[in-house]
Amino acid sequence: MDAQLIAFTGVAAGMVALPGADFTVVVRNALASRTAGLATALGVAGGLLVHTALAVAGLAAVLVTMPVLFRTVQLLGGAYVLYLGISALYAVRRRVSEESSAPDHVPPTPPQQPGRALRQGFLTNALNPKAPVLFLSLLPQFVPEGQPPLPRTLLLAALVVALALIWFPAVALLVDRLGRWLRRPRTARAIEGGSGVALTGLGLALVTGPLLR
Repeated sequence: MDAQLIAFTGVAAGMVALPGADFTVVVRNALASRTAGLATALGVAGGLLVHTALAVAGLAAVLVTMPVLFRTVQLLGGAYVLYLGISALYAVRRRVSEESSAPDHVPPTPPQQPGRALRQGFLTNALNPKAPVLFLSLLPQFVPEGQPPLPRTLLLAALVVALALIWFPAVALLVDRLGRWLRRPRTARAIEGGSGVALTGLGLALVTGPLLR
């Protein structure tokens, strides 16, 4: 039995399950509909595929060693996450206004289009500036000495994407399963507002923070 592969699976599972912007976006879109949640989850897995492919190809090393290019990715990622956060906060404000002006008729949250949800998931993960550093530093540690690195890193990269394809759809389905309670107006507003605050904070940290190295 490959002990290193088992250890990597545990590390990768924890890394994928760690709450972040991608997790928040999956939960928020899953509240709109199961289809949107699953599309977002697939988009996140697609973003991970980009990062793992770059790490395997060695291009992540170029990104990490070029501060200007790395900072550009960091700013783009921060700006996009910030946009998602502000959009979520605006949606909460709009719903509160609609409820106060017409308390007897509260319109449901409009379903997110699958294509748009897919793009949100993909861009949220693909523009994550920490991922290239993480994968570039993590994958080589689990390549046994004397073994060709390419087949092994391809296997490890595929494992990360497979874990994402399990975890994020499971999160979307769980949110949808609990949807009857989660979609209550007060609960939905709280989750949407919390998601907006979290995404806005993450975006501001990336845009205004120091270079992540």
